[in-house]
Amino acid sequence: MAKKKTLFECQSCGFQSPRWIGKCTNCGTWDSMMELSSAQIEILQEISNSSTYTTKAMPITDIVQDEFHRFESGSSELDLVLGGGIVQGSLTLIGGSPGIGKSTLLLKIAGNIAKNKKDVLYVSGEESLGQIKLRADRLDANAKNLFLLSEINLSNILSEIIQKEYNFIVIDSIQTLYTDELPSSPGSVAQVRSVTFELMRIAKSQNIPIFIIGHITKDGSIAGPRVLEHMVDTVLYFEGDSNSELRLLRGFKNRFGSTNEVGIFEMNKTGLNDAKTISCKFYNKSKLQAGSALTILLEGSRPIIVEVQALVSESYGGARRSSTGFDNNRLSMLLALLEKKLDLPLGTYDVYINVSGGIKINEPSADLAVIAAILSSYRNRELSSKTIFLGEVSLTGEIRDVSNLSLRLKEMQTQGFSKAIIPEKPLEDTQIKCFIAEDVAKVVEWMFE
Repeated sequence: MAKKKTLFECQSCGFQSPRWIGKCTNCGTWDSMMELSSAQIEILQEISNSSTYTTKAMPITDIVQDEFHRFESGSSELDLVLGGGIVQGSLTLIGGSPGIGKSTLLLKIAGNIAKNKKDVLYVSGEESLGQIKLRADRLDANAKNLFLLSEINLSNILSEIIQKEYNFIVIDSIQTLYTDELPSSPGSVAQVRSVTFELMRIAKSQNIPIFIIGHITKDGSIAGPRVLEHMVDTVLYFEGDSNSELRLLRGFKNRFGSTNEVGIFEMNKTGLNDAKTISCKFYNKSKLQAGSALTILLEGSRPIIVEVQALVSESYGGARRSSTGFDNNRLSMLLALLEKKLDLPLGTYDVYINVSGGIKINEPSADLAVIAAILSSYRNRELSSKTIFLGEVSLTGEIRDVSNLSLRLKEMQTQGFSKAIIPEKPLEDTQIKCFIAEDVAKVVEWMFE
């Protein structure tokens, strides 16, 4: 007689063990191991074997490339991040902090698609139909082809999808759904994994694009098992301060396009709309105060001028270093460099860095602007509002080249800037007056001459 297979799974992190243990060896949670039934084990085996096919290997030159069919979402910024539009049969995950605009954006997109005579299903497990209708009125998202469903049972949702041929589906949110085949509560590791697998199967078999909203944890990652992000085709994250009107939508995974582009949205009384003009959204066009410096970031193919703000003040209980929108470890490195090369006593000062507009700096070209802002605050000297600082700073104090310098200088010229502190001479002629600085000491000399 075959021995019954047993398997225990941690309800906090999804770790699996062939025997029961009091404390999960993966996440350290006590009494979180739950025995899975034989039906659950079969489902997990089905998920793990879902992409296994008994086929013969083929030469890559003999394989015909798949054609992805896209359609517009009604939002140029979302289409930009997705790589040109929504792909038929794709499964997309959108994450972000509470109140940042995930539901608002997808309800607006659902309304746009429904107005193009396509049947759209919006499933909500968190709000009533009346609440969604109230928000739809404000967003001007009412359309006859937009169908609402308030349900958390996956079986009922799949039954509705099968009964009617929908062209677009929104799930709000994945952590609220559950399946009757598993005894665990909604949002658990097993439930999220199983529900996502069923939605992926429907999306691929019915060729329906499905967008699902995911909650995030305190550290900013999608709540639930990590396999959730592996199963979907596209992962998008909302960034920005919920108190600010600007929101950034960034792609972290995209099987159908690039992840370099970023979408910029503006929250107003009519909802989350495409930002029409972003040239002056992230900096103050008037006179800069002491402690502010300007730089140009490159988000995909889009140059964005941002303001880096610094506050340097005397410390009375141990020097503190804090940054918002800039890597804190890189800030510590730049401060150590200033102390070593310029003999600045920053070890006795608190240093705070902030990037305006809620944007996050993910490239080293802003190093020079951070140093300029710190020196401006330390000396209490204002910098010119017509000057841009561009350059990566090494540990030796050398200023290194940045990518796509000509594109950044062209954006400067378009926005009316006249001076640039850069590490190399531009290859193309420009009307911008460029000051070539090879090390940090020369920049300081130019700033306070």
